[in-house]
Amino acid sequence: MSGHLELTDWRRRVAELYAHVRDRAAADPAAAHADWREGRDRLFREHPQSALPADDPLRASGLPYWAYDPALRFELPVLAAEPASLALGTGDDGTTTLERVGRVEVPDVGALDVWWLAQYGGGLFLPLRDGTAGSGSYGGGRYLLDTAKGADLGGAHDTLVVDLNFAYHPSCRYDPRWVCPLAPAGNRTSVPVEAGERL
Repeated sequence: MSGHLELTDWRRRVAELYAHVRDRAAADPAAAHADWREGRDRLFREHPQSALPADDPLRASGLPYWAYDPALRFELPVLAAEPASLALGTGDDGTTTLERVGRVEVPDVGALDVWWLAQYGGGLFLPLRDGTAGSGSYGGGRYLLDTAKGADLGGAHDTLVVDLNFAYHPSCRYDPRWVCPLAPAGNRTSVPVEAGERL
């Protein structure tokens, strides 16, 4: 299978995993989170587009996470924010352009900007760099949502489901051949978020 078809298959499987998670989380968010972890571990262990190098011990052990905390799941309104645009360099891929479309107020964490990825086919992007960055989690931050790549927990027409337990490291945390957009200033907080994927 060519690299392009492998990447298409990876994205399809991620989208299917999140579709399952959205359905299951309506009745049992903790079970949905366990399914998500199992699905991610399977993809990172077996898929040819895994960001983990072939000899990485995380392929055998699975990715580490903090314990699931049901108090960290929210459905939040997307609030108005001053329009802004960012162009982030992403190596050989060129530039990733982000357009700020709003913000969410996450309890005990604060305001986080919600961005629109102005390429691929568009998509919402919600990164987070919190007080655990560099010690408990990747120094560049983690992603909460990246709908262009299928990482979408749902919501209504004016809300987003933000579950901090689903925070995950971008691919560049595992392998320098990946270049990822990282959390800009409006997505950084000194509050430690001990939820989701960890080092």
